This record gives sequence, structure tokens and C-alpha cells, in this order.
Amino acid sequence: MYHPALALSIAAAIAIAGFLLFRPVRGYFWRWLRGRRLTDRAELEDALKHLYDCEDRRRPTTWNSLSGALGLTGEQATQILARLEGMELVAGADGAYRLTPEGRSYALRIISIHRLWENYFSEETGLDPLEWHPEAEYREHRTTPEEADRLAIRMGDPRFDPHGDPIPTRAGDVVPSRGHPMTELAVGQRAEIVHVEDEPHAVYAQLLAANLHPGTRVQVLEHTPDRIRFEADGEERILAPVLAANLSVMAQPAEEATERPFERLSRVDLGDRVRVTGIAAACRGRERRRMLDLGIVPGTIIEPEMNSPGGDPTAYRIRGTLIALRHEQADLIRIERLAPA
Repeated sequence: MYHPALALSIAAAIAIAGFLLFRPVRGYFWRWLRGRRLTDRAELEDALKHLYDCEDRRRPTTWNSLSGALGLTGEQATQILARLEGMELVAGADGAYRLTPEGRSYALRIISIHRLWENYFSEETGLDPLEWHPEAEYREHRTTPEEADRLAIRMGDPRFDPHGDPIPTRAGDVVPSRGHPMTELAVGQRAEIVHVEDEPHAVYAQLLAANLHPGTRVQVLEHTPDRIRFEADGEERILAPVLAANLSVMAQPAEEATERPFERLSRVDLGDRVRVTGIAAACRGRERRRMLDLGIVPGTIIEPEMNSPGGDPTAYRIRGTLIALRHEQADLIRIERLAPA
């Protein structure tokens, strides 16, 4: 028996479902299609970055190297390389592949966007350094060239990202990489870290935990096949050579090698009186600007006056004002002790 009300309900349900699936722009089908296209685009762009990295390191690119770098099957890697060849972004010969001029330009644009976002996160946000790279990986595929240009202008066209990697310019120019592996330093030699490799993630986390950043000055105290013992910003540290190889350094000229000894504000006791000599290179962006706004600049006299019940934060007398700083903030401030007033 025919039920008009039931038929009308079914038709209405089909119409609503059709509207939700296929409505312009925001329909689920179109959103799924855009997501699929974005995934395809991300795979192609990641492949281009891999080819550029291989060429920069003077290594051949094969379907096998692409498969390992992106976690793909051999068939998937081969299909991606074939698509890039069809787009004339890659040329293959004898089982190896290289970027065409158009492919290299495309790869440099993606690398530039990635490093601009890392610079933005380090300078303008409080995002944890371990999150800079994965967040930039997400955004690099969703940022248009016009948006990237505006971001570069906003950031003042930076030349290097927070890890020390050069940022390609809008014209596609790239500053040559600086420094050499820390493992090449001789005992007694002084240098400054100019680059910290941010991949793999686990290695970068260990280097961050050791408080090693671009701008940190080091001096090698012992170098054996098993370990490198060195002084960094006045503190002794030990790294396995496999970790130290992820740090690039530039040797300091002899006339610049001598650095005045310093301590950290976090180690000062109540009643002491100290003078600021600088702020650690690890302090960047908003946090650094906040310290400067508080008057924490070289030459400023600081006196710790009271601790919170838990011992952290501590209240410091700075330029006549009582300011509370957490232990990790005070740890970034270099000081020298003064005689009591």
C-alpha cells in the first residue's frame, strides 16, 4: 500500500543528504575531493623536496631512496616519479632522477615556505621548538605563493630559519650552507654553532635537551671515537659523535675566541647582587622581546629578593621594579656577580 507521508519523508531525506554531500564548496563530497587533491599535492611536493635534498648532498635519487624517505611502497614511489616526469618537473636516466629547472624552482618554493613558517613560529609564537617542524610541514602544502610573499615581508625577509638553514629568496637564490660538522673540531678549538639539524625528531629532541642552539659557543675538551666532551655557554656537556654530527659549527678567529666567564641568573641566591652580561641564544622571539622590555639588557643590575613557597618563581629587583621570573626564564639570563652594595 502506498504511503504518501513515508514517500515524502524518504524524498526529503534523500534531498537533505544530497544537499549535504554536494552543496557548493562546503559539501562533504567536495571537501573530500579537496582533501584527496591536497594529499596528492603533498606527496608530489615532498618528493620534490627529497630530490632537492639529494642533489644538495650530491647523492643520486632513485625510487628506492624516495620510498625510504617518504615511507612509500616501491610501486607508489615509482608512480610519483612517473607523474613528476609527466609534469616535466623531473627527468630520469639510468634509474636515477634529477630536477628540471622548473622542478628545482618548485622545490625551492616549498622549502622557502616551510622555513618561513618555522621562523614565524620561533619569533611570533610560544610554540614548543619540537613542534616547529611538523607544524611547518602541515602548512607548507596549504600556503599559496602570494601568502608566502606576505609572510616573508612581515618577517623582514629573514635569511635563515631558527635551525640555521638558509631560506630561499623569492627569486630562488639560496645562501650557501655554513659551517662544518662539529665532529671535525680538534681538542681545544673554539667555535660557534650555526646550524642544528632538526631531523630525525628524536635526535633534535636530544640536542634541544642539551640546550644547543645556533649562536651557542663551544670549545672541545676531549674527542674520542666514543664521545665528544665540550664546554657550551660555560657548561660541560658530552655527546656521542653520531649526535654531534648533527651540529654545524664555524671556528672562531683567535681574537674572538676569548669569552668572559658568566653564570646564570637561576643560580643566584637571595641577597646576591649581579650584573646582566647577555641573554642566551635559546631565548627567541616574544620571550626575548619581553625580557628586553623589562630592562634585562647588558649592564642591568639585578637582585633576587624573595622566593615563592614552592621555590619557583623568584622575585627579582630589576631597575627599581619587583619582577617574577620562572627558573627556566632566569636560566636564559647570563650574569656576573658583584660585590654586595
